[in-house]
Amino acid sequence: MSLLALSSKASTLQEKLIKFVNERCIPAEKEYEDHIAKFAGADRWTSDAVPPVIERLKVEAQSLGFWNLFLPHPIPNHLLTAGSTGDDDVSMMTPSVRLSNREYGILCETMGRSGLAPEVCNCSAPDTGNMEVLLNHGTQTQQSKYLKPLLQGKIRSAFLMTEPDVASSDPWNLETKLTKIIEGDGRVKYVLNGKKWWSTGAMDPRCKVALVVTKMDYSHPSCRASSREAGKGSSQSSSKRGGNQTVVIVPMPHPGVKCVRPLTVFGYDDAPHGHAEVWLENVELDESAVVLGEGRGFEISQSRLGPGRIHHCMRAVGLAARCYELMLERTFQRQTFGKYLHEHGSCRELIADSKSDLEAARLLTLACAEDIDTLGARGARDKIALIKVTVPELTSRVVDRAVQIFGGAGVSGDFPLARALVGLRTLRIADGPDAVHKQSLAKLELKKAKKRIQARM
Repeated sequence: MSLLALSSKASTLQEKLIKFVNERCIPAEKEYEDHIAKFAGADRWTSDAVPPVIERLKVEAQSLGFWNLFLPHPIPNHLLTAGSTGDDDVSMMTPSVRLSNREYGILCETMGRSGLAPEVCNCSAPDTGNMEVLLNHGTQTQQSKYLKPLLQGKIRSAFLMTEPDVASSDPWNLETKLTKIIEGDGRVKYVLNGKKWWSTGAMDPRCKVALVVTKMDYSHPSCRASSREAGKGSSQSSSKRGGNQTVVIVPMPHPGVKCVRPLTVFGYDDAPHGHAEVWLENVELDESAVVLGEGRGFEISQSRLGPGRIHHCMRAVGLAARCYELMLERTFQRQTFGKYLHEHGSCRELIADSKSDLEAARLLTLACAEDIDTLGARGARDKIALIKVTVPELTSRVVDRAVQIFGGAGVSGDFPLARALVGLRTLRIADGPDAVHKQSLAKLELKKAKKRIQARM
């Protein structure tokens, strides 16, 4: 079967999605930017700064069947009951077509052509990853309180992992602490302290929940006393590498969560969603805030990355494809030295290289998605690492060539090329830098080679 094959339902949906992105989302980008440009400073992170076009396009996307297409498996029945508000909860959450990771990847490429399309289809990060965490690991209470409004697109979310004071590419370096306190009546409470940054969505006025990666801290006297009484201090030991990482849910806004400043990416603040430096100061939580259990944070973080990387990579392919098409058009519009650009041999070489890079990025990612569908994320670890390293580099090269063809116009704000190049370059750092994934890929390859060698002995 071809990696580009779609079922009849998915194919019909793809045709409609292409039209929606090209005729509704891309033309709306100027309206979006013009609205944001009216606000300055702190006002860029207010409800008024959210462009109204987003909600209008959400309604259209939902009516056309593009809602929550990323969902990997069915929504729990307890979330599908009619609400007291009279909302049709089923249609507001359930995707119109159940797609495999590979099929969704193909549609995700189409969404990636416009920065607005993933959000208005309720398929944008970090919400998709957070929804998958809550879907796979959340309690019914956590799902009802946070997952349901996320699935409905009524709220947005943030994921807080990276920290400013340590090299966060090594997750064991994280310093944010979740101090456990056992009170006199046996109830448990937690106190969260630390600093995070590159917390995407934390300053968004629509953000109502944050998932925070932290380390357990059992230093409070009540924990030591409890361990002695139970005779099993090992259960609260933090000596095992990674064994004390925990994910907690923090309602937003929260008096103990201080969004210190918005961060810029090569000068872009990406308001009103954007990225923030966040200080967590004595944030008190109860047991209901813990996801899956104490010490299960690494497991949770890994579970959200496999499909998420398919999404990132295929959106990158879609964005690069749009830039490539603009490059081709430009070569027919401009002349130098008495010839159109496309008539120059050097320009044709750039076109050929770009087409090769695009096809390679697309097929590598879809092959990875196919492995996730058949083997699971764990069985596809090598290809997940491979695309995380390779696809941002391949797609960046395509956009960089487009910038070169456009000349000065390519680095201006008049075309989407400059922002596209910034976003794709950033992907080589987001979710872990290239070096980490190359190391993981090499280890997996060496392990397979060792098995082959031993089998011949």
